[in-house]
Amino acid sequence: MFTLTSKVALVTGAGRGIGRAIALQLSAAGAAVMINDLDPVPLAETLALLPPNCAQRAGDVTDAAFPQKLVDQTVAQLGGLNIIVNNAGYTWDSVIQKTTDEQFQAMLDIHAVAPFRILRAASGFIRETAKREAAEGRRVSRKVVNITSVAATDGGAGQAGYSSGKSAVMGLTRTMAKEWGRYNVNVNAVGFGLIGTRLTQAWTEDSKIEVKGREIKAGVRQEVLDQVIAASPLGRVGTVEEAAGAVLFLCSPLSDFVTGEILMCTGGLRS
Repeated sequence: MFTLTSKVALVTGAGRGIGRAIALQLSAAGAAVMINDLDPVPLAETLALLPPNCAQRAGDVTDAAFPQKLVDQTVAQLGGLNIIVNNAGYTWDSVIQKTTDEQFQAMLDIHAVAPFRILRAASGFIRETAKREAAEGRRVSRKVVNITSVAATDGGAGQAGYSSGKSAVMGLTRTMAKEWGRYNVNVNAVGFGLIGTRLTQAWTEDSKIEVKGREIKAGVRQEVLDQVIAASPLGRVGTVEEAAGAVLFLCSPLSDFVTGEILMCTGGLRS
């Protein structure tokens, strides 16, 4: 129904889970994909699943200098930039009285500041390329998909930082849709509900992730999982492939007249 052949995509947080599924679906549609993740080991595992026209760059998107390096390498190595998926993220939850400044800022940095810096880093290439294409009488659509959450729209107990960061990316999305419409860039976001990843697995004492030397509790208590599933009209957790499908739609020509929108991929879940 459509092809992404000749398109170049950049996907952050592509080492595991939803990010890996997004990269696989974009490449299956024909795109050359630059994948990024903080952890080089799962990133290399993702690259091994992709065709030879894809590439990787491990690194921390919250490092102020890294987003420009990532964008520059994508353009230089893959020959352009048509699709940006700001997917990198994680949860670091606590009720507000137990949330430290470092914890709150970390959530803002990964979910809002990093996407801002990546889009700013790409702005020069996008503006100059769009102007050249217009002078040649060509209209080329480009896509940005940011990732938000039902925690941004409905709130999430114990997620002051995560909810705030994901809310901020909604404002960034709608602003960039207005700024970049003149360059034929569609800027949208997908908001996820409960998707089956390591961050939403049933919680145990051993459910932890490591981020930049910090051990962070991960997972959801089984009784909470059961409550969420019971409240969902579809009665189940979403798969990473289903989550990636919503992103793929917004990266495809099927969404060429859709911009500034937040597509909720929650199985109908609402608080």
